[in-house]
Amino acid sequence: MNPDLAHLHPYPFEKLAQLKAGCTPPDNMQHIALSIGEPKHPTPGFITEAVIEHLHGLSNYPTTAGSIELRYAIANWLDNRFKLEGHLDASTQVLPVNGTREALFAFAQAIVDRSASAPLVVMPNPFYQIYEGAAILAGAHPYFLNCTADTNFVPDFSSVSTDVWDRCQLLYLCSPGNPTGAVIDQATLTLLIKLAHKHDFIIASDECYSEIYFDDDKPPVGLLQAAITAGYTNLSRCVVFHSLSKRSNAPGLRSGFVAGDAIVLKGFLRYRTYHGCAMPPATQSASIVAWNDEDHVTYNRSLYRDKFKAVLAILSPVMNVSLPDAGFYLWAETPISDTEFARRLFDEKNVTVLPGSFLARDNDNSNPGSNRIRMALVAPIEDCINAAHRISDLIENI
Repeated sequence: MNPDLAHLHPYPFEKLAQLKAGCTPPDNMQHIALSIGEPKHPTPGFITEAVIEHLHGLSNYPTTAGSIELRYAIANWLDNRFKLEGHLDASTQVLPVNGTREALFAFAQAIVDRSASAPLVVMPNPFYQIYEGAAILAGAHPYFLNCTADTNFVPDFSSVSTDVWDRCQLLYLCSPGNPTGAVIDQATLTLLIKLAHKHDFIIASDECYSEIYFDDDKPPVGLLQAAITAGYTNLSRCVVFHSLSKRSNAPGLRSGFVAGDAIVLKGFLRYRTYHGCAMPPATQSASIVAWNDEDHVTYNRSLYRDKFKAVLAILSPVMNVSLPDAGFYLWAETPISDTEFARRLFDEKNVTVLPGSFLARDNDNSNPGSNRIRMALVAPIEDCINAAHRISDLIENI
């Protein structure tokens, strides 16, 4: 077996199951899960119909690069959404993937040169666990940058030493952030692009929450957008990851894409050809219609906007919690330890949330997830409001 498998940490939901073991939540309260970032809004019917309509494609092997029609649909969406001014080449700078999770993991395997001396993969802390596992199994060391209230939950990139940047081969970004919802601004993205060119590393920007935001006139900026604005029109060293899971409420479709630096994507396509992870034809057809439609995305945002407004009205008076920059998570401070709070909330109120410390690593003698919980407002609004009242009741009795 690969010895690096032994270095993987238990997944957060494995820890959560252990934390909840032995609890006996009240029978008269229906369970409400706010722990998993799985959208619960209905998948738009036209996406489902497109899958059904194109099932005849099962008789053909799909290509790893995906159809040119899908790549054009993705390129057009990126161009319109992030103002890329036509600089993105659909044939060389777009690659469909089966959801961002598998692509974010596979990307490190293709990028990291394990023969280098102590290679680093730099990532936010707290973070999406795939980044850490990808780094470890690629033969690199994860290097964590704490995201705290003092830095508005964005990593303090100015604290990174020259030696760390020199050893860095891959920088994972998550903007809007999971779990914090923080958005990295354009000036910071531009600085990171300059650092990537100076120190010879690749930026992998996980932007799968980019279409859930609260002001329709102020969408989150993206890495490719920052690159074009700064004059890096070939998008060198910049790669973004997007998904239909959150944007279109289609997590089961397993459809996303990678886009950016043509040279990097050429190598990644070669890796994926051996990996054997081509997107099924029916999924490609459904993805085309999804990327070509914005009305359902606008409506989806309105549903989240209503839920945040209702839940924050209940929770803000009793705990330190505020509207994030974007995304569908609340990153709330707890009056007691995050693990004790989560266990009591399940045991006494039958609501499941994820302790923040499960999403972070101890770093600089602290854990930036401690005394916080992640709440995913993915359930129907009535359930979210009910859960907020139960959380408020628990706090009042602590």
